[in-house]
Amino acid sequence: MRISAPVKAAAQRLALPFLVFLSGMLVVFGKTDNLLYDGLRVAVADRVAPILDAISQPVATVSGVVQSFSDAVGVHRQNAELREENARLLQWQEVARRLASENAELRDLVKLVPQNTVSSVSGRVIADSGGAFARNVLVNVGHNDGVERGQAALTGEGLVGRVAEVGQRTARVLLLTDLNSHIPVEFAVSHARAILDGDNSEQPRLVYLPSKVEVKLGDAIVTGGSGGIFPPGLPVGIVASVSGDVIRVEPYAELARLEVLRVVDFGMSGVLPQSAVPIPRATGRAAKAAPAPAPAPPAN
Repeated sequence: MRISAPVKAAAQRLALPFLVFLSGMLVVFGKTDNLLYDGLRVAVADRVAPILDAISQPVATVSGVVQSFSDAVGVHRQNAELREENARLLQWQEVARRLASENAELRDLVKLVPQNTVSSVSGRVIADSGGAFARNVLVNVGHNDGVERGQAALTGEGLVGRVAEVGQRTARVLLLTDLNSHIPVEFAVSHARAILDGDNSEQPRLVYLPSKVEVKLGDAIVTGGSGGIFPPGLPVGIVASVSGDVIRVEPYAELARLEVLRVVDFGMSGVLPQSAVPIPRATGRAAKAAPAPAPAPPAN
């Protein structure tokens, strides 16, 4: 059934006055009979409650999602802060370990007190293996600290090598294991003399050793004092292997893990002349260790 246009227009004109009238009647009705009005209001609330509940659930869900996202952001930020703090703690832990290791090295240096020392200075190893030498370390002391070429380098365990190059603030120490290192040594018990000859391996060789000397594993080796480069009696190492005529010595000092060295001036020239160490006639073991009976190579 279609409603004509005049009727529709009349209904629209009467709708607003009717609603105003109805509102006024409800106000008057609420003033005159509160009990009936309250009952009607409760009934309407009961009817509308399921609709309001259905509407409120998506709102609560969205609110929960927003809160969860906010919590996740907070947890992520907290995790980032914890990671940064953990990284800082790890850095401090590494610093503490280095300091503990350095303190241990310094305590070891105090254990070895060489006699006839003119002066000494401790230096930290700042680099290794460079320049013309294969087995060497660079320390952060030099001419400004009284370091001179030829001075001995020690740790708490024993001899490491000697100073080969010196700058104003740095010095390069040639290790016992370097190919250019040739140190006069002797057996601590028998006092049989030899030359500790580096060959770039971890364990230098004993050469020019008299053939009648009995060598056993674990024999202690010390500096011999010949040639005016090192005083006698500085601990060097122990015999680690005897294979035929090849005798190798394990240095007391851990040359692969040097951190702090003591550079000691014994008041010697630091130069080993060609004729400083008399070479015995090469026989037996000595002949095989050094086939050419030439003068001992200089201790550089």
